[in-house]
Amino acid sequence: MTRIPLRPLARILSARAKGENPDVIERENIRQRHEEMRDRSRAMAEGRLLLLCGAFLAVFGVVAAQMGFLAASEPAEPVSAQSGSAIVAQRADIVDREGRILATNLVTHSLYAQPPQMVDPVGSAEKLAAIFPDLDAERLKKDFTGKRKFLWVKKKISPEQMQLVHEIGDPGLLFGPREMRLYPNGAIASHVLGGASFGREGVRSAEVVGTAGVEKTFDTWLRDPANGGAPLQLSLDLTVQSTVEDVLYGGMKLMNAKAASAILMDVHTGEVVAMASLPDFDPNTRPAPLLKGNPGDSPLFNRAVQGVYELGSTFKVFAVAQALELGLVNPDTLVDTQSPMVWGKYRIRDFHNYGKQLTVSDVIVKSSNIGTAHIALMLGGERQQQFLKSLGLFDPTAVELAEAPTGRPLLPKRWSEISTMTISYGHGLSASPLHLAAAYATIANGGTRITPTLLKTDRRQEGERVISEGTSREILDMMRAVVSRGTASFGEVQGYSVGGKTGTADKAKPTGGYYKDKVIATFASVFPTTAPKYVLIVSLDEPVETSGDEPRRTAGWTAVPVGAEIIRRAAPLLGLRPELEQLSQAEVIRVRN
Repeated sequence: MTRIPLRPLARILSARAKGENPDVIERENIRQRHEEMRDRSRAMAEGRLLLLCGAFLAVFGVVAAQMGFLAASEPAEPVSAQSGSAIVAQRADIVDREGRILATNLVTHSLYAQPPQMVDPVGSAEKLAAIFPDLDAERLKKDFTGKRKFLWVKKKISPEQMQLVHEIGDPGLLFGPREMRLYPNGAIASHVLGGASFGREGVRSAEVVGTAGVEKTFDTWLRDPANGGAPLQLSLDLTVQSTVEDVLYGGMKLMNAKAASAILMDVHTGEVVAMASLPDFDPNTRPAPLLKGNPGDSPLFNRAVQGVYELGSTFKVFAVAQALELGLVNPDTLVDTQSPMVWGKYRIRDFHNYGKQLTVSDVIVKSSNIGTAHIALMLGGERQQQFLKSLGLFDPTAVELAEAPTGRPLLPKRWSEISTMTISYGHGLSASPLHLAAAYATIANGGTRITPTLLKTDRRQEGERVISEGTSREILDMMRAVVSRGTASFGEVQGYSVGGKTGTADKAKPTGGYYKDKVIATFASVFPTTAPKYVLIVSLDEPVETSGDEPRRTAGWTAVPVGAEIIRRAAPLLGLRPELEQLSQAEVIRVRN
């Protein structure tokens, strides 16, 4: 490039000769030089911009082509190069009907050891035994100094324990992150929830699997990532559940009972609002099952679902309901109650002598075994079996618990005529309290079959019709009379119309026969009877009421007061308003509470 001088000599001399300023020539040349430099810079910048635009277009073209290829191709799951299947640790929460947490997950750590990397295996074993008292120091020393290259020390530890292990400072003691199942309410609803434990385990994670209860029933659903973390919503009400358990525990202790169970169920939807079995356990530290002895003695045993018992006079309602439905009797029909009733070598007696005859209503109100047996003879064994089967008393309940299939009713091997009579008043056929709750719900809701459920639902069940609405109403009136003037007089709850039926059955021996001084006392109740909404079953194992001169074991003295207290405290929580009582003399309205 030719560079032009800023002050050309010839032009300078010529300008001076003409009397002009030579500096003007220099300034003009400078201006021209700057313009040339500017033009060159602009051309260079434009070239670079064009090059950059071309590069961007090329990149975006490749991306667009790849996106088009992916859109046109068939979807396929990515394949991991790692051998073995991945451990899915995430597990959905379980909540009650109001969305309150019953079971959730907590991030914690496991502790494991790699002995070849340990600096002081003996000292570390002693320090670990001091942090975790359940560990055997000598066993740890043997493992740490032996040929093992890996071993679990603790499957889950607290942050405080983790810090103490950190302070040991041995590089061979390592931590692995994992999730554990947490039940923030402790033992509340423990038999429903069941529990969870670790399945497949890795250093970086562990599989949480259900071991009992709804945790096991819905294990696959709870671990399915396709649910997007949605919780499993149960029909339980945490507040009502806690109330039922508190009252039941106090009643069990007050009545000196060995164990107890209670079920509160919606008669229209079949939802189990509360289910309790005592003694219970904390699912956070689920105990080991009994290896010998009676399984019913374990706190893991769900008496409300797994336990099958002769439920005594609570069955009388079924015999009378069937007789009413078939038109064999009406509430005022007189029935023979002459005691004793002799049938071959058998003698059937009542708790009290009720004279020669009672009306059908009074057979229920006074709980006459003899009167019920005569009604059962009118029905016959075949029709009795069909009716009890239609109530679900021949098969395990379909409730969503892993233990439900084990609660199979015990039926007589041969349904003889004497079986027909004894079963009519609750002896000779064993069923669970949940069976009884479902059957009473069927009787109380107008006569349609109810299947119990632990899942929240807003829909009424449309089961098969078992009895007519008229028969249902007549039975409810009789159950109300049982409380107002019969064997369940302690069941009155001011402000709420409670109906029910007591049942006191001699407890069967495991080896056969019956105990003379041990009973299963049951109170089956419906409230309010004016517009039935809930069924409550309370059952006490070996209760003894000792406030009087002689011990009393019948349900009217033991199970009924406990059931009444549950209704008194739970009814307001369920949104049931007390009934209004009209006082005609004062002409005012008094609220019964």
